[in-house]
Amino acid sequence: MSSFREACARLALAGLTLAAAGAAWGQGAAAYPGIGRPATPKEIVAWDIDVRPDFKGLPQGSGSVAQGMDIWEAKCASCHGVFGESNEVFAPLIGGTTKDDIRTGRVKRLTDASFPGRTTMMKLSSVSTLWDYIHRAMPWNAPKSLKVDEVYAVTAYVLNLGDVVPENFTLSDRNIAEVQKLLPNRNGMTTDHGLWPGRGMGNGGKPDVKAVACMKDCATEAKVASFLPDHARNAHGNLAEQNRLVGAQHGADTTRPPTTAGATAPRVAAAAPATPAPAPSAAGAAGSAAAIALFAKHNCTACHAVDRKILGPAMQDVAKKHAGRADRVEYLAGKILGGAAGTWGAIPMPAQNIPKADAQALAQWVAAGAAR
Repeated sequence: MSSFREACARLALAGLTLAAAGAAWGQGAAAYPGIGRPATPKEIVAWDIDVRPDFKGLPQGSGSVAQGMDIWEAKCASCHGVFGESNEVFAPLIGGTTKDDIRTGRVKRLTDASFPGRTTMMKLSSVSTLWDYIHRAMPWNAPKSLKVDEVYAVTAYVLNLGDVVPENFTLSDRNIAEVQKLLPNRNGMTTDHGLWPGRGMGNGGKPDVKAVACMKDCATEAKVASFLPDHARNAHGNLAEQNRLVGAQHGADTTRPPTTAGATAPRVAAAAPATPAPAPSAAGAAGSAAAIALFAKHNCTACHAVDRKILGPAMQDVAKKHAGRADRVEYLAGKILGGAAGTWGAIPMPAQNIPKADAQALAQWVAAGAAR
């Protein structure tokens, strides 16, 4: 009995020691004003959204393939294609897997040198990775805007495109572990690279590189001495169409001359401005600042810049193209709210869910020249 009392006493002493340490930490933090503060419970919940491969952290919810298709076509297809085949910019998500891969859990074409395509579904080894990435990063212009059930639905739709689940399937936190057992490349991940510590994680934690001569005697930046002449660009057909076994792949469109060295001309050339843009006044500068604030607020910068092309055209190029239109403000506002396709290439712009007044203000700014 005495030993039991001694054990209880030791536990009590340990608890007092931990409590004292916690109090000291709190006093120490308060002793350095202006340098951080403890995170609030709400802040921790907002950031602690990761989902592990064993599905720890996965919130409760569900979503069907049919629901996912509707969300996909509204918010995802503009970048990833209606069937995950992608477009000129993003690599394809779907393709390259077979029913036999679903049976074995290893995508055979990943080791087939004659099959150069590498889609997301071919490489994906955990459903949690797909769910987590959609949850935290998609859609690109509004990350974290999808509700939990919508993430389940979009994930279900992607898995259906890859023939992992049927069309009438509903994905949920209760059956996602069973779906993991059907992923085509579920057995494709290895820990033998030693990038994770511990002997239980691969080859004893030994890294696969030694960094010998790293950052020493590095080659200088390469300079291209010559380019393929314009008359020979398409001599062997369009290069952009010769590496498309799985969806669209990167490649120069050789049917059109480049605008600059190494770049490709836009599908529709910008028309010369019919009238010069007016010089900005003090009031105009204030209006431009307000419009640029809206431009950033509504995530337009995800695809556009003011003076250079990113995914979409530069705003100043849009201003030049439509400078001759008398109704350019109404036209541009309509494109912002309703979406657009075909004017600047193959990548469509989805409809933007923003207040009409903000769309009008952005359109007026672009119509006036999109000044900084």
